[in-house]
Amino acid sequence: MKIVHLLGWYFPESVGGTEVYVDALCQRLRTAGIDVAVAAPDTSRGERWTYAHNGIEVFRYPIPKSPTRDEACHRIPVRGADVFAHWLAEQHADVLHVHSLTTGVSIHEIAAAKRLGVRVIMTSHLPGQGYLCRAGELMRWGRVPCDGIVLAAKCAACNMTRIGVPQALATICGSVPAPVSDVLGRLPGRAGTVLGMPASVVEYRRLQRRLFELVDRFVVLNETARQMLIADGSPADKLTLNRLGLSQRVAPKPPPDRQPTRAPVRFAFVGRLHPTKGLTALAAAVAAIPPSVRFSLTICGPDGDALTRGYADHIRAELAGDRRVTFVDPRPAAEIPHLLAEADVLLVPSIWFENGPTIALEAMAVGTPIIATAVGNLTELVQDRANGRVVAPGDAEALASAMTEAALDPAKTIDSWRRRILPPRTMDEVTRDYLPLYAA
Repeated sequence: MKIVHLLGWYFPESVGGTEVYVDALCQRLRTAGIDVAVAAPDTSRGERWTYAHNGIEVFRYPIPKSPTRDEACHRIPVRGADVFAHWLAEQHADVLHVHSLTTGVSIHEIAAAKRLGVRVIMTSHLPGQGYLCRAGELMRWGRVPCDGIVLAAKCAACNMTRIGVPQALATICGSVPAPVSDVLGRLPGRAGTVLGMPASVVEYRRLQRRLFELVDRFVVLNETARQMLIADGSPADKLTLNRLGLSQRVAPKPPPDRQPTRAPVRFAFVGRLHPTKGLTALAAAVAAIPPSVRFSLTICGPDGDALTRGYADHIRAELAGDRRVTFVDPRPAAEIPHLLAEADVLLVPSIWFENGPTIALEAMAVGTPIIATAVGNLTELVQDRANGRVVAPGDAEALASAMTEAALDPAKTIDSWRRRILPPRTMDEVTRDYLPLYAA
């Protein structure tokens, strides 16, 4: 059997949760005697190229750095995608396993695989759940969890606020009928983007329906996502739940000699310094906690891409005056379990739909409880006041209260939570659950 994994980015220039997941899955599939390869688009070379990462063949096909609007919206195949289709035909693959949707990895590449007679499985790692959410966050107005039901006016207005349109005006513009919006969307520049949004939402809904017609299985990482897709009309018989697992070959374990938590409590944030990760609320929460409350907060993670680097600098400036907070450089993946084991509590204040996140599983594996927001899979991992705390996304006051409670009485909170943490799944279990899907 030959399986090709297709995703929007890959090592070495991109190191994220999806890339780590794919690499870990490939290693285990190869151990099981299955032939695997990875493919991803590339904007840097202008030509196809091949290399090996961790012993796995990786094929990169060229796409433009600046796609047209039609290419970016997946209305037409992006230039260069035909190179992937030709390569896939050469592979004689049995299965194409798609892990993201982006420019160069779209409905068109999936359709090309189906024309070759290749079975297609898609795993939804990102909050958008395929083409379900036009904004890609599944957060209404960017503040509260969305129910996932796609309506043109509702979703268009929500998405407009992401590009700076005030909510009241967005609500009015979102009510433009889709046929009219389709015409207005042809206007150049920002006006066309805003007024064309209702038609764009309808278009994405059509793409979602077509996606489910093409794929043989659509894999979700949590039950919340599965129920959301069913509620929106996705066929339940094509949905499969395969929960996220730890990627390490040897899963980390809680320190055997962990002592009762003592003040000052050590909080940690580990992840990208990105707006979706809730750092704005975290900075406000820290500022709201009186200086008399003793704790330390270590923030560890990369700045993200060039578009969000200014945001990371802003967060550093916001917290620069608080001696309780320390920023440290990103750590190699092998060091993350040790960093988490040193912390008393991991903070995961995300404000978008989290399909995992992997960092939460890693914290649970070493016995470190979590204070998280009620988004996506986090509500399935963390039970409020049982094995951690759950607060509303973006609610700095609630986050400050949870942190203060833990800092002032760690025995009643942190140590109690730690005793109720269950070991998370591993990628060995994830791989085992994929095998019947590949072989079907």
